[in-house]
Amino acid sequence: MRTSWIIFSVSSVSANKTLSKSFFSCNIDTTTYNFFSLDNHTFFKPKQAFFKAIIFSGKVFLLLLATGLINEVLAKENETTKAGGSGILTFLGRLHPMIVHFPIGLLYAALLFEFIAWKSNARNFFPATKVLVFTGAIASILSVVLGIILSKTDSYGSNVLSIHQWIGIATMAFAIITAYCYQKGSRKIQYLMLFATVLGVTVAGHYGAELTHGEDYLSSAFSDNSEVAASTSAEEESLPDFILASQKAPLSESQLQDLNIQVRTVFAHHCYSCHGPLKMKGDLRLDSKEGIFKGGKNGSVFTPGRPEKSELIRRVSLPANDKDVMPSKGQRLSLNEIQVLSYWIRQGAPWPTGPEKSLYRQAELEPRNPEIPTASGDITNPIDHFVNTYFEKNNIKWGTPVNDRLYIRRVYLDVIGLLPPADSVDAFINDKHPQKRERLVNSLLERKDDYAQHWLTFWNDALRNDYTGTGYITNGRSDITKWLYNSLRNNKPYNTFVKELISPDSSSLGFIRGIEWRGVVNASQRTEMQAAQNVSQVFMGLNLKCASCHDSFISDWKLDQSYAFANIFSDSLLEINRCDKPTGKFAGRQILYKQLGQINSAASKSERLKELADSLVQPRDGRLYRTLVNRIWAQMMGRGIVEPVDAMDNKPWSQDLLDWLAYDFVAKGCDIRKLIFEIATSKTYQLPSVAVKDAGLISAPGFKFTGMLRKRLTAEQFADAVSEAIQPVYADSMIVYNLLPKEIKGTIPFPRASLVKNDPFLTALGRPNRETVITSRPSNANLLQALELTNGAQFNAVIKQAAEKWKKKYPDPKKLIDNIYRNTLGRLPNTEEEKTAMLALGNEPTENNIQDFIWAMAMHPEFQLLF
Repeated sequence: MRTSWIIFSVSSVSANKTLSKSFFSCNIDTTTYNFFSLDNHTFFKPKQAFFKAIIFSGKVFLLLLATGLINEVLAKENETTKAGGSGILTFLGRLHPMIVHFPIGLLYAALLFEFIAWKSNARNFFPATKVLVFTGAIASILSVVLGIILSKTDSYGSNVLSIHQWIGIATMAFAIITAYCYQKGSRKIQYLMLFATVLGVTVAGHYGAELTHGEDYLSSAFSDNSEVAASTSAEEESLPDFILASQKAPLSESQLQDLNIQVRTVFAHHCYSCHGPLKMKGDLRLDSKEGIFKGGKNGSVFTPGRPEKSELIRRVSLPANDKDVMPSKGQRLSLNEIQVLSYWIRQGAPWPTGPEKSLYRQAELEPRNPEIPTASGDITNPIDHFVNTYFEKNNIKWGTPVNDRLYIRRVYLDVIGLLPPADSVDAFINDKHPQKRERLVNSLLERKDDYAQHWLTFWNDALRNDYTGTGYITNGRSDITKWLYNSLRNNKPYNTFVKELISPDSSSLGFIRGIEWRGVVNASQRTEMQAAQNVSQVFMGLNLKCASCHDSFISDWKLDQSYAFANIFSDSLLEINRCDKPTGKFAGRQILYKQLGQINSAASKSERLKELADSLVQPRDGRLYRTLVNRIWAQMMGRGIVEPVDAMDNKPWSQDLLDWLAYDFVAKGCDIRKLIFEIATSKTYQLPSVAVKDAGLISAPGFKFTGMLRKRLTAEQFADAVSEAIQPVYADSMIVYNLLPKEIKGTIPFPRASLVKNDPFLTALGRPNRETVITSRPSNANLLQALELTNGAQFNAVIKQAAEKWKKKYPDPKKLIDNIYRNTLGRLPNTEEEKTAMLALGNEPTENNIQDFIWAMAMHPEFQLLF
């Protein structure tokens, strides 16, 4: 299997190389040579072809010389196009990008052929090169003609267009001369002219890219656009549609507010980076009413009532390469956004009185207990009532619940992170009790150590808790492993769990202590700021990282608010640094949400932390509990009700379900196991899994929930599954016993991956280094995982040991196959699977064959995926 597959792959590659070589040789042997050669009459005669090209070129130049007539026709065509129509010349012009790629490919190929011929001192490429050069020359003429038509029928800036146009014409001339040289000239001149032509194509293409993609098309690939990208994606959903343009009557107060939000949103998306608090080009600020109406150093940017006379509208409507276009970099305004600004100015640039509404969605802080919808049939779980209402609203039909075999595997791995034993699978399938699924979930939740050892992984990621790594050597970091394990094992109520992390004793101090980085760090990496960022992210689903450096571009959070929150964790007030530059200003001490109470700034640090903990866990902090239930839902279902799970201001696919889960969670004593039971026994959890090809669709605004997303086993789940079903991946000595409770030794069935230090195997499979908060891991596979599972030393050593053990235990290949199938997949192989396995193993399996078989089973989708 594995070895055979590798050999087959290598053989296939070798065969393909041979085939390619043979195929290539076929293209240049006598028969094919005669077909393609310009020197053969089968295709066409070279002199005739050359003169045809020259005649065609002459016609083109005559056409270009008739500029008066062309310009007159094009001007009329342009008027039609701008008025919303279309015509034949516009259509032809827009063929230019397609046609221009034709000579690019051919001329580059010709240069490549010449290079190969020069290196191999061969002449057999010359006929093919000649065809490419002639065809490229003719196509370059077409490109120039269509490019000129395009420049007349579409709007472009004057700067780069002119350069692009003349370089294109020069390249066309080079191409024609090159074609002539390939008919008459010496080899040196042919080489020189072909190189000059390809160089011309390259330069013209560069300026063509600038025309279509902007002047920073190449340089932007090396710049850090992560924050801009995050800002765009986070704000995209908040941009309202332009809905007021057709209204004739005066705007109502609510419509005025809507229009104001739209105008400010356009400015936020496109203008704040150059005309905001950090940067004011031309002394212009567009992030406040005062700045917008004041204008810049050249005066007002708009004339109320006259958008056509407004500098703002002129600038945003200019071609992309005009030197005055705004924004000068980044994404341009859409037609819809320009219409918003024009309509606002035409209305007199009205501005509502009183406080301005936020540009960004802000989730409610207070808890809410929505009424459980009514439903009929077998819908009894409250979760299913809410989901049923959602399905009815979105015309989604309930799927058939998964069978017992899929359900027991799913719930075992989700609740305790282990595979169900084959005997347990059989017993569950044969169990006729109507409440057997509820009883199964309860029994798993009672396995306290198995539960703790599984969920330890999730909380280690979220709380930055690891067993080795940055900070431990210098005592700049402390672990919370023993406290965390006991908290999970004893099912500590979540409100108590949070209080002990925020107002800690020595056993739980490591979370807010953070990491004391060695050397110089920027202001946003100070341990006090780390505490503010981590508490807000983990417990409130709030990103303060941007607002720790400057006012956030993706929310309303300000720099001084982040510092005020960080000061709660600090012995002394921190000086505000904006983009790592001291400002000489200080913020007080303030909780993020004032509705939750005040912090006594004069109190000691320990007292302040106690006040903060008490404020955050109070029942009226609905956000704390929504964030938690959303995280648990995401772990169980593959996607949060709100996504991403760290952006709780995003719109949930079911607000009522999220609110009810959070409210019910508090009402039941903040018991996480009861929450897991509620989810795992719902009809919703038992729906068939849904595969998503594009990971980006998971967090897309238009996401529609239809069931659990199909999940790949985490690094720890996979390692444990291999250990349980095939061969232990880790030795007992690898467990960090010194960090765990003493009594744990008798509870570990085998060395579980959650209890060992990170290593290259777990890293390759997705375990993070935990120097930052990680609240979700990507489920999609990647190349590093494939390489590790194929060639990794550790995994292959495990497979080798397993083969030795299984060969001794089951010399009969039939019994070997049956037992490995039952251990890994919880079932016997079907007829076809057994036949394939027997064929691979043979009557007397060797250790190599058994290794390949075991490896194949570990790669089996049924083993690696949660269906």
